[in-house]
Amino acid sequence: MTMSSHEIQAYVLTYLEALDCQILERSPAHVTVKLSPEADKALTNRPYYWGFVERVGVEPETMSFTFVFDPEAYQQMMETAEAKAKAAKAAQPAPAAPETDSSAPKDTILGRYFGITPSMPQLGPGRILREDVVYGSRRLQQIFAAAREGGAFVNLFEQAAKRQIRATAPAVYEPWLGVCFKIEFACDLKREELHFLGISLRSGEIVENFGSKLSRRDLSPRLAENMHAQAPKISLADAGAALESHLTRQLSKLDYSWAEKAQERLQMELDVVDAYYEAVLREDMPEVEKSEETEHARAASNRLTVRETSNNQVVPSPPEAPPVQALNNRVRGMLEPVASDAELAAEPALTPAEQQADPEQDKAKQAFMDREAMKRQYETRRTEMIWQYEPKVKVTAISSGMFHLR
Repeated sequence: MTMSSHEIQAYVLTYLEALDCQILERSPAHVTVKLSPEADKALTNRPYYWGFVERVGVEPETMSFTFVFDPEAYQQMMETAEAKAKAAKAAQPAPAAPETDSSAPKDTILGRYFGITPSMPQLGPGRILREDVVYGSRRLQQIFAAAREGGAFVNLFEQAAKRQIRATAPAVYEPWLGVCFKIEFACDLKREELHFLGISLRSGEIVENFGSKLSRRDLSPRLAENMHAQAPKISLADAGAALESHLTRQLSKLDYSWAEKAQERLQMELDVVDAYYEAVLREDMPEVEKSEETEHARAASNRLTVRETSNNQVVPSPPEAPPVQALNNRVRGMLEPVASDAELAAEPALTPAEQQADPEQDKAKQAFMDREAMKRQYETRRTEMIWQYEPKVKVTAISSGMFHLR
């Protein structure tokens, strides 16, 4: 899912206008805006500045931005404007420079309360910063997050006509709960739908496409004059459960042949993965026939065994061996004698210098480690296939609100 530059511009402008930002300049490729205090708090990440302003109680100085939605078109526009400005300047004589006192300090908040502050590079509200707002950019993601946080729940009232304000009897509001659900149909493909449902908290009536009903009304967060809001008869928890039940019934009526096809594709992918890794794991696996003698050898391999080397030295084998080495020890145990406890007690302890690494053991240990790593890779691959291809339906409530309508 992606957005074009025109869709991004429309979304950003809607957000800025909703927060009462001042539009200074606008073109199809960009917009220059002076942020409102609410937008500045949400987008500029200046908590210390706003804490100072709120404690002192002074007029805040918000920042200004140039949001560029089409960088190439904006660059061409700036080059054209610069070329025209140079041509006009070359055609006209240069005016005399006015006499200004550059040493005069500028009036700032810190200067008014703490005296004259030293001059510093202009990085604050007087500077217009440029931001490229394209799909996937950090600034656009920040605007998305601010819009979700600020508009997750609203409380709006329908504005009354002027004749109602002058009427003797107050008009009555009916409370409605509106919830916008996002439904995701996902497998290796994905489709999303938005369902805006509304339910009356007085009668329990459920209206689909509730947004179209709201679009024809003038809504405001303030309660209009000569209007009366009725108390709800249905709680918010019951209303939310009723909307979920209604949406579940609607989803049960849909065609889910896409899920059956996705399940078939998932099974095909799992069959391919199983066939590949089973062949790989079977390659270096020795086959040993199980019999009474091999079972007796397994019991004997759990004890401390010894073997004679070429120079008549005795080397103790480790108490626990990897599976591949254990198989070798079982067969070797049938051919080599097992020392008694008295013989083991009489043998002198081996010094570290006398203990030498066995290449066969190292090779078997490495083979065991490689096999375990291959098993983990096999399980990870199966998990990835299931996550990607398994059909699922996910329902999320992305926004909601109380709407008092006439």
